[in-house]
Amino acid sequence: MNIAFFLLPKQEVVCLPENATLRQTLEKMERHRYTAVPVISEDGKYVGTVTEGDLLWYMRSHTELSFDHTHRVALSEISLRLNNRAVRIDANMEDLISLAKTQNFVPVVDDMNTFIGIVRRSDIIDYCESLLLPFQTDEKRVKREA
Repeated sequence: MNIAFFLLPKQEVVCLPENATLRQTLEKMERHRYTAVPVISEDGKYVGTVTEGDLLWYMRSHTELSFDHTHRVALSEISLRLNNRAVRIDANMEDLISLAKTQNFVPVVDDMNTFIGIVRRSDIIDYCESLLLPFQTDEKRVKREA
């Protein structure tokens, strides 16, 4: 099955511009209660995904940094420790399953690496569950007949 059916379009995805500050990043992630957010370049390309862990590791290694000064730190100064791989829009759902094991969502890009949205892990799991339901029904029927 093509992933376009499961795509949450860019307009509905909370993203951060790569020129955001640490403070803007913290505030946006707190407001939306997300642990990971895609980072997008000025020209709309997918740059990577920033996680709470990235922010915590940065702050741990910069103990002199107070919250009042987080507006002075560019998001580009923070190492993105996880490589949340993106897939192209023509990928199949099966291509996403292995990525979903380690990513909350899978970023989706077009042929020019322009960010067009995400597929959420929960949607991937729901898809897998829908494939298993016919087998579960058959197993229950066989057990009742036995």
